[in-house]
Amino acid sequence: MAGKKREIQLQAVINNQSLWDEMLQNKGLTVIDVYQAWCGPCKAMQTLFRKLKNELNEDEILHFVVAEADSIVTLQPFRDKCEPIFLFSVNGKIVAKINGANAPLVNKKIVDLVNEERKIAAGEMVRPQYNEILLADSDTEDTGEASSENFEQLYSIAIIKPEAVITGKTVAIKQKIINAGFVIEAEAKRVLTEEQVRDFYSRIADQPDFEDFVPLMTNGLSYILVISQGNKQEPPWEETVANPESELEPSEGQHEMTTPTVMEKKWDSLQDYIERQHLSQFCDIEENIANVNKFIDTFFPDFKSITSIKLERIMALLRPDLFKKKKEDVLNIIQDEGFKILMQRQIVLSEEEAQTLCKEYKNEDYFENLIENMTSGTSLALVLLRDNGLQHWKKLIGPNTVEEAKECLPESLCVQFAMESLPINQLYGSVSLEAAEREIQYFFPPQNTLGLIKPHVTQEQREEIFDLIKEAGFEITQMKEMLLTEDQADKIYFKIKKKDFYKDVLEILSEGPSLVMVLTKWNAIADWRRLIGPVDPDEGKLLSPDSIRAKYGKSVLRNAVHGSSTVHEAMETINKMFEEAVPENPEQN
Repeated sequence: MAGKKREIQLQAVINNQSLWDEMLQNKGLTVIDVYQAWCGPCKAMQTLFRKLKNELNEDEILHFVVAEADSIVTLQPFRDKCEPIFLFSVNGKIVAKINGANAPLVNKKIVDLVNEERKIAAGEMVRPQYNEILLADSDTEDTGEASSENFEQLYSIAIIKPEAVITGKTVAIKQKIINAGFVIEAEAKRVLTEEQVRDFYSRIADQPDFEDFVPLMTNGLSYILVISQGNKQEPPWEETVANPESELEPSEGQHEMTTPTVMEKKWDSLQDYIERQHLSQFCDIEENIANVNKFIDTFFPDFKSITSIKLERIMALLRPDLFKKKKEDVLNIIQDEGFKILMQRQIVLSEEEAQTLCKEYKNEDYFENLIENMTSGTSLALVLLRDNGLQHWKKLIGPNTVEEAKECLPESLCVQFAMESLPINQLYGSVSLEAAEREIQYFFPPQNTLGLIKPHVTQEQREEIFDLIKEAGFEITQMKEMLLTEDQADKIYFKIKKKDFYKDVLEILSEGPSLVMVLTKWNAIADWRRLIGPVDPDEGKLLSPDSIRAKYGKSVLRNAVHGSSTVHEAMETINKMFEEAVPENPEQN
């Protein structure tokens, strides 16, 4: 029957407004290929869609359709376009749009949204408040004006080059950008692929030394920044133009030496400012609106949803009595309230630590009993992340005392988990975001470990490993790609270099470039060893199937990754492998 929705292979055909409205009733994620009648759907993406359909195996929550723009009123803005357009609908709400047949970006968007739906269905997360994409006329893209995929705010992209990162200039460059009145909205650290370098620097591709430039940009860690103008008003301070070389000399750990005392004048163009400050050799800028939006989609695919949410990191603490009797109940409530537990550790507080965390009770008669209680058993310290986390946590746990909580917030956790031993709130939370960062640094001091990704790991697998590293809470504070010589391998594998099988290790490492990383977080050495899994990938598949070696390892020698085993080994190896660098201070990252 004409106009009836029918299945053609894996994609349903939507060719009138009625079918479009019916399609919006789909539960879960619907991927929409918007096409023109004269050219048909994008066949180049069908292989990817079929692969995802088979791999994800989610018939209930993943749907693919093709929609003819010429026949659907809603899609009128997309008529007569020669470029493929992909829309992403979640439960009938258009939450994302990608222009062009960008397979890696489309693949990542689908996988991310399907994983979200799985977690929501399992009760592991609450549904995000998506900003619906308005299907406005996208002609403005061709004129350089903001399209429906763009934002009210205008952004620039900055790339801080590997040379600047490895020599410790990153913090100084970012601080100068901030002090000039610009706002760093998002940042990422990664080793750029050759394709990404050629794309970003296409405007200089005809220069004679471009082919020599490309490997310089792919052999180490770069910082990618999304930067906005911030407040449009110019600050009343005078401009300070200092010697850039002198300001960039200190290491990134010496951040107090790189913070100017005078706010710089606001600049209309980030490019002009970078050039004026003689920072162009360390940092490159893209300000063309179309290119900026393309690179935001490439490097920060969730940027729009992230910028609409005010994610805040706080420290929380369960006092000893509550930890002993009701720990699991509290942790379940924390997760039900949308908090992500980034880190947790059991700790017995010293008297000084207890007095610091209980200072608001200092004038109370029960203060000495409180300190005795706080130091008598194990407390649980947590680092929590949530949108508007500080205020939400304060409201959730309630006031400092049970009496006050019963009067003004009887539904709070303070009342729910009141203990007879003391008349106080059994839960602690940071009083401000500044205090939270100080407390997190104190109770969860960052630790460095060395990580290595071996030559047999593909570029696609590297990206997946980077995602696992990020999800586990690590910061990649240093990274460089290199073909390991025997001398360099000895610095990493010095514990086994006299073993009979070491020559086989050297042979594996000589097959191509390895990626050497400094990974930073609290308890980094143990957590990295846990994440990479057993040395034998086959053993890992049985004992730790989600570990990196279980997923990407091929054999004991080709087991994808390596990591330091002890603090001494990590420090010694990092110092040897990054001896030319000024180490970045983890607190600054």
